Amino acid sequence: MPKVAFYTLGCKVNQYESDAMAELFKERGYDVVDFETAADVYVINTCSVTNESARKSRQMIRKASRINPYAKVAVVGCYAQLRSEEISQIPGVDVVIGTKDRRHIVDLVEDAVKRQEQIVRVQDIMGERTFEEIAFKGLRQKTRAFLKIQEGCNMFCSYCIIPYARGPVRSRPMESIIKEAQELAAEGFKEVVLTGIHLGLYGHDLGGKGIHLLEVIRRISQIDGIKRIRLSSIEALELTEEFVEELALMEKFCHHFHIPLQSGCDSVLKRMNRRYTAAQFRERVECIREKMPDVSVTTDVIVGFPGETQEEFEKTFDFIRDTGFYRLHVFPFSPMEGTPAAKMPKPVKKSIKEERSRRLINLSQDLEKDFRQKFLGQTVEVLFEQETDMGTYEGLTGNYMKVEASARKNIHNKLLPVILRENASDHLIGEILC
Repeated sequence: MPKVAFYTLGCKVNQYESDAMAELFKERGYDVVDFETAADVYVINTCSVTNESARKSRQMIRKASRINPYAKVAVVGCYAQLRSEEISQIPGVDVVIGTKDRRHIVDLVEDAVKRQEQIVRVQDIMGERTFEEIAFKGLRQKTRAFLKIQEGCNMFCSYCIIPYARGPVRSRPMESIIKEAQELAAEGFKEVVLTGIHLGLYGHDLGGKGIHLLEVIRRISQIDGIKRIRLSSIEALELTEEFVEELALMEKFCHHFHIPLQSGCDSVLKRMNRRYTAAQFRERVECIREKMPDVSVTTDVIVGFPGETQEEFEKTFDFIRDTGFYRLHVFPFSPMEGTPAAKMPKPVKKSIKEERSRRLINLSQDLEKDFRQKFLGQTVEVLFEQETDMGTYEGLTGNYMKVEASARKNIHNKLLPVILRENASDHLIGEILC
């Protein structure tokens, strides 16, 4: 049986697509093995969000050729879409596919074997208008599954290369989404995480057919076996009051939002080409908390954007502290060739970016512990995912707090009531009530 190995860089969407491609190889009789193992085919699913991710992509291409010089190496994804010519020049690369035609990856690899020549299948993604179905089985974790429903982005933030790599917004047909969700329920998954490149724009390309993200959530909530529905990420301005009100009424919807902020300073937001002010962002968070008092809000922040002064950073720091996010993902600015931000003047020194990152990471740890503290003594439902090295079990609440509890039996994939007793360093300790 031929063997295939995958290495995936970047986001959960990339991981979903890698798992879907792996399913195609399995259907063709391949055995999926660890990347460090000698395989007949290596697939590197690349990322281009930062220069570091692009460098790592090149590194893993070369590593695959070292592990087995006779293997076929296929390079796919965002970096391949943007730099196909550069990648095709790397010794050992046999197949190059961008962010389209990944459903044909097995055929293309096998064609490269037969023809003994390199195949490059990268097309202009900006003219693409159809969501690409790869395979029904995408990213599936211990108790929850990621369900990709949307592709592409139309926002063109000044620092982001993704619209150029992924193309315009394309929505997955509703029937296909529901079919995969039903399959997930049949396989025992209790939680579904809806994901995409710009999730909140789902349906905007479908010509006013009344199909939008809220309808997707409604339809999935009607599937027996699915107990939780979570969103991977959504933009602030897409969280209208009406949308949030509807979500608050849905028993299965998880009270957790990941809303990218990037900066809490209006002048920086303007340079980033973000389409809201800090005040508008705060209004949306307050609206959510009014409808869902137990909600957790996580966010992304970029530090050291070109021209970011100390005063501008302090505004961001104060905004984050006062807004009271649950957790931050902090990213030092990394210029990407091809974006307007890469040419902006007044770059911020690396040492300053590192110092600002440390301050925000420390703030994030304090905010997270403060948020968890409010729930001590309350009873919440926890979906338990795995056993720890200490013999306890850990899982997540609907609002994304990690909880650890002791159990006398295997409680993997069980949704159980837990009273929260202790606020530990990075999680809560609870007692199962049944």
